Parts: sequence; structure tokens; C-alpha cells
Amino acid sequence: MQIGDKTVEVHAFRKRNQREAESTDFTNLYIKNFGKEMTEEKLKEMFVPLGEVTSSCIMEDKFGRKFAFVNYEKPADAKKAVDELSGKDLRTDEQKEAQKEGDDADSYLFYVGRAMTKAERAKEFRQKAPSGREVGVNLYVKNLDEDTTDATLKE
Repeated sequence: MQIGDKTVEVHAFRKRNQREAESTDFTNLYIKNFGKEMTEEKLKEMFVPLGEVTSSCIMEDKFGRKFAFVNYEKPADAKKAVDELSGKDLRTDEQKEAQKEGDDADSYLFYVGRAMTKAERAKEFRQKAPSGREVGVNLYVKNLDEDTTDATLKE
């Protein structure tokens, strides 16, 4: 349909959860789980061979954990970086040997993924977490006979 000099499309309304999933065209990456010795230069050495990097920065949160953002020129390069670098173990042999017994090995793996807004992360978390109705509910029942057991209640 044409309104003035603009082309307009009209579609049936769809609820937010019925709309298409997240866009696969992303250029900005979020990186975490790398050592304290990581610098801007080392970060660029890792990511530049996979495509043209327009910007990158390393930041630190209030707990002293480092994280970084890398922005690519093309979405295909960003996807390639996620596929090739995510899940690698960047620790030295000494650091691997110093790992404590109870530590989760996945917490040391290099994470490279699409940088998301706070709202997108919350939506993803809600989808992964069980909804409130599926989780068990505590129910208080009073005035039961003294000979009532768990088995008879479950029946």
C-alpha cells in the first residue's frame, strides 16, 4: 500500500512471544572468562584474524572480574568469532594444575557471545528458568488425623 511517497505494509497483530526469535545479524560481541593478564593488544591479536574489528575495549566490574566487548564490521565475522573462540580454555598448564578439586571446569572456558541488552538477557533467563506454576508449591493442611502419613496424603 502506498501512503504519500512511502510504502506501508500491514500485518496481523502477533504477541511478543509469538514473534520471530532474536536476530542473527549481530556485530557486537561480549567476552568473559579470560585471565587478568589479557590486554587490548592480546585481545585484538585474537579477534582481528577473524575479520575487521571496528572497536574493542576491556572493562572490569566492581568485583575485579574482567570482560570485554569487540565490534566487527560484518555480522558473518562476528558469527565466525563466536563459533571459533567460544569454549576454548586459555589457561596455562600451571593454572590448570592449580585448579581446585570442586571448581567447575566450565567457569574457566573462554566465553564469546552476542552482546545483549539487559532486557534481552532477562527474557532469555525467563525462557530457560521454569515458570512459577511448574515449580513445587508448599501446601499447609491442618486438622488431619494422627494416623495420616505422607503416602495417604499423596493418594
